[in-house]
Amino acid sequence: MKATNKILAITFSTGLWVLLNSCASIPENAVPVQNFDADRYLGTWYEIARLDYRFEKNLDNVSAQYSLDKNGDVNVLNSGYNLKKKKWEKAEGRAKFRGDKNIAALKVSFFGPFYSGYNVVALDENYQYALVAGKNLDYLWILSKTKSIPGEVKTRYLNLARDIGYDTSALIWVKHDKNDNPFLK
Repeated sequence: MKATNKILAITFSTGLWVLLNSCASIPENAVPVQNFDADRYLGTWYEIARLDYRFEKNLDNVSAQYSLDKNGDVNVLNSGYNLKKKKWEKAEGRAKFRGDKNIAALKVSFFGPFYSGYNVVALDENYQYALVAGKNLDYLWILSKTKSIPGEVKTRYLNLARDIGYDTSALIWVKHDKNDNPFLK
């Protein structure tokens, strides 16, 4: 009986580990940025476009602020204006590198031990514009350090996203028409 309990405990632990870590992945045709410098990526990014999902439903004027904690993990503060509720909302989370800190393959969590993929798959040399792939083809973001993005960068990122397999016609283009976000530092 003791051997059976050990086997059950090992099976449960392995299954739990797989469940908690399997969400931190990347779409098959996507490749995270190499020679990534987390320090240069820190700061405020504005969401230019996204594939909509339930946690950002009805949000506009969306931004993300990234800062490093003492362990080298990334603190995440996402905020946006909820058009239906007519109020600002925020979500705080943490991102961790899935491996080498010079590769832009991270996992992010806003809900305790549950992580999802956050993969920077395109980044300009000045760290002003980023294309971020989630764990699968349901999650995609175009980000900018300013509230707009040049046409040539937009075209390049849309082409790359399509090459990865994303349906870019489903992107929501985020408005940035408010300047009173109480969560922006």
